[in-house]
Amino acid sequence: MLIPTVENSLLVMIDMQQKLLPVIDKNEQLIDKVTQLLRGACELNLDIAVTEQYPRGLGETVPELSTWLPEDTPIISKTTFSVFGEAAFTAALNARSRKVLIFCGVETHICLFQSVIDALQKNYEVIVVSDAVGSRKESDKNNAISELQKQGASVMSVESILFILLRDAKHPAFKAISKLVK
Repeated sequence: MLIPTVENSLLVMIDMQQKLLPVIDKNEQLIDKVTQLLRGACELNLDIAVTEQYPRGLGETVPELSTWLPEDTPIISKTTFSVFGEAAFTAALNARSRKVLIFCGVETHICLFQSVIDALQKNYEVIVVSDAVGSRKESDKNNAISELQKQGASVMSVESILFILLRDAKHPAFKAISKLVK
């Protein structure tokens, strides 16, 4: 496994939208964890890409999360379930030439699942942030995570991936990240 670093990784936040989130199981906890992840990514200057599934019908990214997105974050509208079906996502990814993709968002068993499978087939190292993904049913989420792990994706928590990216307690963002996860 290629060790994720700020230089080789991209955080991909999938479809955390206004009309999707209310029906997601434990949606408040999910928003809290994704907020932690985004804030940590900002502290680390980690590149982020965001997708929105048919935003005209499902709304934009919820304000609780969009607040934490750096100004240069690509927000990509899509109708395909996999992010790789959208040329704008592929262009954003190619512009950054990252080898590790860190996924969070919804729904774990649909858009996130298909995106991760496509990323694995394209030989990316993939990390699914297990406490920062969600589905309408917990069983769908758990089954998808299990299958993605069998297919070769790594599964980690928000805290774990943030500390892997930190690498060292001497990192300038260490105190901020430590505060975030407590």
